[in-house]
Amino acid sequence: MKNILLYTLFTVLLFSSCSKKTATVVDTTKKVMKEEMVDPALAWRSTAPSPGKARSINLGDYFSKTLDNGLTLIVVENHKLPRVSYSLQLNNNQILEKDQVGFVSMAGDLLRTGTKTKSKQEIDAAIDFIGGSLNTSGSGMFGSSLTKHQDKLLDLMTDVLYNPSFPAEEFEKIKKQTISGLQASKADPGAMAGNVAAVLNYGKDHPYGEIQTEKHVENMTLENCKSYYNTFFRPNNAMLTIVGDITPAEAEAKVMQYFGNWKKGTIPAVDYDPVAGPDKTNVSFVNKDGAVQSVIRITYPVDLKPGSADAIGASVMNSILGGGIFSGRLMQNLREDKAYTYGARSSLSANKLIGNFNASASVRNEVTDSSVHEFIYELNRMITEDVSEEDLQLTKNSLSGGFARSLESPQTIARFANNIVRFNLPEDYYETYLQKLEAVSITDVRRLAAKYIRPENANIVVVGNKDDVAEKLLKFDADGVIDYYDAFGNKLEVNNEALSADITPAVILDDYFAAIGGKDKLMALKSMEQHYKMDMMGQSMDMAMYQKAPGMFAMNMTGMGMTLQEQKFDGTKAYSAGMQQPTKVFTEGPEFEQMKTMANMTPQLDYSKPGWNLELKGLENIDGENCYKIIVTDPAGKKSTEYYSESKNLLMRSVSTVEMQGQSVTTTTDMADYKDVSGYLLPHKLTQTVPGMPAPFVMEASTIKVNSDLPADIFTIKE
Repeated sequence: MKNILLYTLFTVLLFSSCSKKTATVVDTTKKVMKEEMVDPALAWRSTAPSPGKARSINLGDYFSKTLDNGLTLIVVENHKLPRVSYSLQLNNNQILEKDQVGFVSMAGDLLRTGTKTKSKQEIDAAIDFIGGSLNTSGSGMFGSSLTKHQDKLLDLMTDVLYNPSFPAEEFEKIKKQTISGLQASKADPGAMAGNVAAVLNYGKDHPYGEIQTEKHVENMTLENCKSYYNTFFRPNNAMLTIVGDITPAEAEAKVMQYFGNWKKGTIPAVDYDPVAGPDKTNVSFVNKDGAVQSVIRITYPVDLKPGSADAIGASVMNSILGGGIFSGRLMQNLREDKAYTYGARSSLSANKLIGNFNASASVRNEVTDSSVHEFIYELNRMITEDVSEEDLQLTKNSLSGGFARSLESPQTIARFANNIVRFNLPEDYYETYLQKLEAVSITDVRRLAAKYIRPENANIVVVGNKDDVAEKLLKFDADGVIDYYDAFGNKLEVNNEALSADITPAVILDDYFAAIGGKDKLMALKSMEQHYKMDMMGQSMDMAMYQKAPGMFAMNMTGMGMTLQEQKFDGTKAYSAGMQQPTKVFTEGPEFEQMKTMANMTPQLDYSKPGWNLELKGLENIDGENCYKIIVTDPAGKKSTEYYSESKNLLMRSVSTVEMQGQSVTTTTDMADYKDVSGYLLPHKLTQTVPGMPAPFVMEASTIKVNSDLPADIFTIKE
């Protein structure tokens, strides 16, 4: 039963796509410049001028005031365009959400979905009518409009702020969307690495280490969302920043009119114990079957506060290592010199609670361990060697240029003003930024590297194909033991002991055959008719699939009132037709072979035939259940991976790679909701995860029939 929808989903995906993405290959060439004779009198032209002394910058004035109700007001006046924006930001630290991780974000999303007098649709229409924008989150809200419409904008903003209705139907809708996103994140190696890094760096008892799962979403309640809103959305816990075509006097009058009666409240203290980083280097691994690349993240927490004495120098140091400029050492080593990756970068982030260091890249499987070695080499080199004056000056130039460009936006001035107030920075902190940047020396860079670069106390997180990569990373772990995690940062207990000699792939398959009806019954299976309902990119789809022995297959997928895809295989020839695809009849090729495979109702029955090879790779945890992992190689050498439940003997997951438009795409299909169908135990829920798609495809069976008398014309192919 494993082949269900494997190929057809890809076909529909291609034909229902509204746009095509093309990959552009950039060919980088090096130019050799010839030296030219220069007139001594004009020699000065061939020498770049020395940089001038850094000057103070006049960033422009901002107005700041605290209202009687505790609301902090910041106004940045800019009359270049007749627009004004209002940004309300809460001041409290992020809270622990425990068994309802994500409810704060949910509460923020719900603010925008309705008030006591307006529905979400009415709010949307009112905002669209004035050409404005209005967004809410768990940490505040943002609105903007033309200056002449700001009163209408403020009417809407304050209605949302004071009178949210928290509609139950919107609550359920957002929960469903959130779960769909979480399902997609299971296939995103970057998200997996981020989840595990957060748990390792901060721990699950810190808000930065809480990772949302489907269980957390299911636990959410409207009452918790309302409680958060009632507790923290208070003026004495907020900062309102106004930017645009408005004077401070006008802004203060607007704020008094719309926010002056906002009632203050008691804000609970939200503090946490200091976070301790790892005391040694640990390697943590997340398995992703079929992955041809590994995501590497070397990370740990750092105590670096915004605006601290180290902040600017540490930024220079990190930029030399692997910050935003292409000349960073990590990029030059792993990309330019070794060609291991398209990009390797690092970041050193300041935060009022606890910051972090990250160095990351996506690399080919075969160079994963070599890449980790080069990362550690470059981290150590920052500590043990002085940087060159040339590299230091290049980095300073890049940072000063980025700073200068940022000043073109009035939002930058507002952000600077916010930071000064929020983090209690000196009033001239940003005005003297260039002077402080220019003062950073080679000695400072090495001193800060010794303080913040810790290759001997790091979490090395790798997401990739365990069978190809994991064992090669043992040498980087201080204890010589790799820890394994799932996609959401939950530690997995991996049984490294050898399985009993009595446990073989043949035994596991025999148990599977017995569990779903018996080998004799499966061999006698004459036909199967399956009907599924599914959603694809917001559209409802229906799919009918027919299989009949010996070796016939037909599939029809409909949606949006039309046939999206139709395929047939009569045992000797194949037929395919669909949107954006010419109708064709053919007797060879990859698509022909794929349809031939789809005609097999129980492909596992073929595994004992000559040419097939099965390799048992041990036990792995799949969604909380121990499963036997079997690598299946067909006679053509194509590999797939199957997981069979140790306790239930059912096929729980299949991972296969197919060729689509010249690219190898690995898909994961999870089987669930097994039900009896005339003596056969068959899955009624299939979840297929496709890399790059925003959400998995979830297929629910409406009808499954076996051994029915299928009409011959279902499989008839007309020339």
